[in-house]
Amino acid sequence: MSREIFAAIEQIEKAKGIPKEALQKAIEVALLSAYRKNFKSSHKGISVVLDAESGAIKVLARKMVVDKLRDSTVEILQEEAQRLGFDAGVGEYIDIEVTPKDFGRIAAQTAKQVILQRIREAERDRVYEEFTERVGEITTGIVNRREGRTIMVDLGKTEGVLPPAEQVSSEEYKTGDRMKFFIVEVKKTPKGPKITLSRTHPGLVKRLFELEVPEVHEGWVDVVTIAREPGVRSKVAVESRNERIDPVGSCIGNRGARVKNIIDELRGEKIDIIRWSNDPKVLIAEALKPAEVVSVDLNEETKTAQVLVPVDQLSLAIGKDGQNARLTARISGWRIDIKGPNREV
Repeated sequence: MSREIFAAIEQIEKAKGIPKEALQKAIEVALLSAYRKNFKSSHKGISVVLDAESGAIKVLARKMVVDKLRDSTVEILQEEAQRLGFDAGVGEYIDIEVTPKDFGRIAAQTAKQVILQRIREAERDRVYEEFTERVGEITTGIVNRREGRTIMVDLGKTEGVLPPAEQVSSEEYKTGDRMKFFIVEVKKTPKGPKITLSRTHPGLVKRLFELEVPEVHEGWVDVVTIAREPGVRSKVAVESRNERIDPVGSCIGNRGARVKNIIDELRGEKIDIIRWSNDPKVLIAEALKPAEVVSVDLNEETKTAQVLVPVDQLSLAIGKDGQNARLTARISGWRIDIKGPNREV
């Protein structure tokens, strides 16, 4: 059985990348604990050694060589030491093998437990490292189950957590649903990595544009900023690095195919794609579309934009429950004050 343990250590090093020295040390520590438990040993000088050369597992007891025996558990007569083949003088320490006859069975069980535990730890570390590098990206997962209000998501190698705060209120998360999620955070825990996911993060929208729009993926079109009310509407400001490329048209796609794919993934969330401008007046007018804007006046002190629209465009400019104006304020960084020709809103 000892040979099998050494063979398993070698195989695991090759297959899982766990250094055999570390695995061997962990097994020795576990075997020492198992020996003390099963054979009721309190001797502090006991050690367990895996001898790779002989393929043997040995329990060793450290004893002092003496000329008069007082305690046989920690001492050995010089004559006895010499009989065992040790050339040691009085006062020196020697390690004597005290391996019990039935220790092989205990060793095999213990080694198996340690090996399995180390494999699990190595897998967890690999998953942690992989997902740590992917924070800020999106991943595809399958809704697995609910734990209270939290959604557990199957990510293949591990599970992700979708907390209530990261869920879109209008979305249903049914078991078996395949969805894309934004990776918010990865933490190490005793039970393995905790991967926090989001369906509300603006980064989810940005990464979806990178997936669906080649010009964005290649860096020819930049998604400058996003204002989002998850599940309802997002405003996405884009600009082109190439004057021959229309950033808005690229993101919309032929007959709206590209943006439709993103809307479908977001379960019907509306998306307004607007052209970015460094001029706040132009940006605000763009963001308020489809409402027609007559003029935009900026108050630098209060960071307020006074926006004039035709009277029949007021409700459109403001949007349902003020949504259009609210998103425009977020994407521009200005407080938006919309008014008609003779009245303020």
